[in-house]
Amino acid sequence: MSTTEERPLVVGVDGSEPSLRAVDWAADEAVVRGVPLRLVYACLWERYEGAALAHDLGKPAARVLPQDVVGAAAARARARQPGLKVSADVVFEEPEYALVHEARQASALVVGSRGRSGLAEMLLGSVSLTVAAHADCPVIVLRGNHDMRATPPGGGRVVVGVGEDAKDSAAVRFAFEEARRRGAVLEAVRAWRCPARETTDYPPADDIAARRHQEQAEEALTQALQDAPPEVEIKRRTVEGHPRRVLVEAAHGADLLIVGAKRRNGHLGFQLGRVTHAALHHSTCPVAVVPQQA
Repeated sequence: MSTTEERPLVVGVDGSEPSLRAVDWAADEAVVRGVPLRLVYACLWERYEGAALAHDLGKPAARVLPQDVVGAAAARARARQPGLKVSADVVFEEPEYALVHEARQASALVVGSRGRSGLAEMLLGSVSLTVAAHADCPVIVLRGNHDMRATPPGGGRVVVGVGEDAKDSAAVRFAFEEARRRGAVLEAVRAWRCPARETTDYPPADDIAARRHQEQAEEALTQALQDAPPEVEIKRRTVEGHPRRVLVEAAHGADLLIVGAKRRNGHLGFQLGRVTHAALHHSTCPVAVVPQQA
């Protein structure tokens, strides 16, 4: 079996503008990782239905084939990163099923926040949400108004949410590698709450119970970060508040937000916790969902 480093970075494409922006980001990310880029267009139709790509290709919409969709995406990736090894394929299956299957042999999978069928009022497309909930590899959903650069000039900031599985967290290990590859500062965030308190209008130091909860949060960060690579600059933050709000606020201005998602063997239902779900819907930067076996 291939090692993680040898496996391609897979990006789902469908000819929509969000998916083409995902190709840009994924091309940069593949170069940073030193892996090939694999483009996958999954559909149930033999002809492409969108008008935007047809216009770009100079063809009537009725004459645009699925192969044209992946071909245009591959050309875009090669133009952005000329030395990158790029492959492309069309899979005639439901996108959710096809991409989850692709994830089994991917180092990570990249998807846009919405595809061609996405409604304006939807916060996150159903394909992105389903893939993030069930893929075996990390899934990066491109949220926010970022500039499609996986590695901004001068380094950047990667945020990771530290949850209950602080001692052996797949999300934290993934965050170490992402920060190291990018030369970015890693901001590790642990939210804490004191159930006895209704408001946060006074300092935590005034309350013994609150201090205890804060100390527990700090200890969780210490455990999570004990194997941090020495070359990665790390900032620790314990913040009083609900984890959903704390992480979404921490993501402002970041290049990547990393959260974990527990995978329960044999469980076929929804496998995203509330915090991860909120991050996917409300983050203003790309979100990496890293599976953690329960």
